[in-house]
Amino acid sequence: MVLLAADGVAIEAVYEPADFDADVTHDAAGRVPVTVVAHGFTGSAGRPHVRRAAAVFRRYGAVITFSFRGHGASGGRSTVGDREVLDLAAAVAWARRLGHRTVWTVGFSMGGSVVLRHAALYRAVGPNAHGPGHGDVRGSASADPHGPAHTDAVVAVSAPARWYYRGTAAMRRLHWVVTRPLGRAVGRYGLRTRIHTSDWDPVPLDPAEAAARIAPTPLLLVHGDRDPYFPLDHPRALATAAGPQADLWLEPGMGHAENAADEALLARIADWAARRAPGG
Repeated sequence: MVLLAADGVAIEAVYEPADFDADVTHDAAGRVPVTVVAHGFTGSAGRPHVRRAAAVFRRYGAVITFSFRGHGASGGRSTVGDREVLDLAAAVAWARRLGHRTVWTVGFSMGGSVVLRHAALYRAVGPNAHGPGHGDVRGSASADPHGPAHTDAVVAVSAPARWYYRGTAAMRRLHWVVTRPLGRAVGRYGLRTRIHTSDWDPVPLDPAEAAARIAPTPLLLVHGDRDPYFPLDHPRALATAAGPQADLWLEPGMGHAENAADEALLARIADWAARRAPGG
């Protein structure tokens, strides 16, 4: 499927039904939940690690994978976590149009920052409304032309707590790729990622500030103690901002994002969402 984000960018997306050979969770109405997977920078819906995660999540319900703008077969250019929230909102709204009442969002690295902002900005509408979006130009679920785009549970894996972080060698290399013309050429031809040339204006909601605005939606933060991009002060800052409604898993020996998430961890994440999400 090709989805259109609210700003008109075409987003490639893939829907896969639940693996009914597994013990799939059903809600009170007998419908299965759906996991929407938000990949990391330079990823795409077709990358092997994303496909591996989707295969695990299908044991618990349906799965939607998609490619952020500037990645894979999607249009546009990557804004490295800013307007990508519109891409995720389009995928979540599609899940709800397909009839799924319970939607979980799972994001890795850049995708982790996107699921945090998405959960803060796109709130449930109706009798159990969380209220409108907060302090960001992206708006709220009630204003989304695609229909309700809120999530029922959020998992952020290897997510940053703040923007412009350059405290590790890996992040200094990433900033070179994003901010320099030669770096963007490397991104386009070497990493198959098309990167926008403009700076953020305005700067999007900070991930920690977004985490503070997600409650009462359940939130899980997962981070490896060997992450070469973001040290452990990032997940701890996110957990502090989110407060007691968030769960924090610090994973011994784990590196960064979907590449480092093994099948056992992915299954634990899905099991957490099944237990914590309304209707799961």
